[in-house]
Amino acid sequence: MATSTPTPASLSFSSSSLFLSSSSTKLPRLSLSFKTSLKPNLCIASQLSTVPILSFAGEKIGETYLDLKSAPPETARAVVHRAIITDQQNKRRGTASTLTRGEVRGGGKKPYPQKKTGRARRGSMRSPLRPGGGVIFGPKPRDWSIKINKKEKRLAISTALSSAAQNTIVVEEFGDKFEKPKTKDFIEALKRWGLDPKQKSMFLMMEVPENVNLSSRNIGTLRMLTPRTLNLFDILNCDNLVLTPDAVDYLNGRYGEDYEGDTEDDDDEEEEEGGGEEADENADAAQ
Repeated sequence: MATSTPTPASLSFSSSSLFLSSSSTKLPRLSLSFKTSLKPNLCIASQLSTVPILSFAGEKIGETYLDLKSAPPETARAVVHRAIITDQQNKRRGTASTLTRGEVRGGGKKPYPQKKTGRARRGSMRSPLRPGGGVIFGPKPRDWSIKINKKEKRLAISTALSSAAQNTIVVEEFGDKFEKPKTKDFIEALKRWGLDPKQKSMFLMMEVPENVNLSSRNIGTLRMLTPRTLNLFDILNCDNLVLTPDAVDYLNGRYGEDYEGDTEDDDDEEEEEGGGEEADENADAAQ
């Protein structure tokens, strides 16, 4: 019996809309390919992708694979959308506050008599209609945080990584290649790897050496991440994804099909992620 295979979906990300793409604008798009099943029920599949391994000089020295879980095409966009909305909304401080007419200082005395003045009647100078008065329906401090299941968030990240597989390369460990911090040398390395410095690139390394961090921090289109700082926004926002061999092993173990479940190390890692985001927010607030 012949069955029709559904066409693969695609994930696209832009500053104006998360998952809406227009035919008139040419934006970088990440194609999302999945292993579809003949069964009508939805199931999580493992997508095997082959990525090249490049040397520091830019020569291809081998291949490796990414074996990550992927959401079904029917629910992929919804899962990723829910996760990115959760991340963005949980970053809101919710400290915006305004004063109502009852909280503004002053305004207790009636400014002028009720009648025989020819003016509109007024009982307080702190009315919302007057300058310096209260605010009608203004914001008050509130909690914007929403909850998402750990498995759902992990599935969203692995789905986004699978969609970026065709724009992913693996570079051998290059931490010891930079003897001193120099941005020019890092830009030349990007060109050898076939990357445009003007395009957004995300590097995932198990540990970012100091010279690599100092050499790349002046390039505004680069993001140097570690497993502790890996997030869905940067995955969707980048045009190219660069991994190291150790990072590939980490992704296959953390987001692959053989992942057994939450452990104490995973809980500690998530706590560190939360602490890192709070530290970044506090630093931005201090500036």
